[in-house]
Amino acid sequence: MSQTFTTSRILHFGDCDISGTAYFPSYLNILNGVNEEFFGHLGFPWNEIIWKERWGTPTVHLACDFSKPSLFGDELVFTLNVVKLGRSSVTLAHSIDCGDEHRWNSTQVLAASDLVKHTSMPWPDAVREALAAYL
Repeated sequence: MSQTFTTSRILHFGDCDISGTAYFPSYLNILNGVNEEFFGHLGFPWNEIIWKERWGTPTVHLACDFSKPSLFGDELVFTLNVVKLGRSSVTLAHSIDCGDEHRWNSTQVLAASDLVKHTSMPWPDAVREALAAYL
């Protein structure tokens, strides 16, 4: 049985436009923070893999669908599942809710990338095993 990663974020003043509605570029920044938290939860904090091991997880594809606006002060719950695990990529499905209302969802592909050679690389075995638990 696969695992699901869940975390929450409060929508801050700086995440919103003048009307108090979430500004979509802020959503993407928040989503990136959720991914960073997920990899830390797996045991691979980005500060270590980027600075010490010299590999990263850039986004190579991103699709989003927005269902209902979110407002300044809302608590958004992010649910992340791995839907596909390749040799050097992973497809993540994000579902974002506020209370019992669905707000938006995203499908995102991250690639394992060698930061010295600037090329894709196979997932390290331990990372692949950790990601597979969420598949």
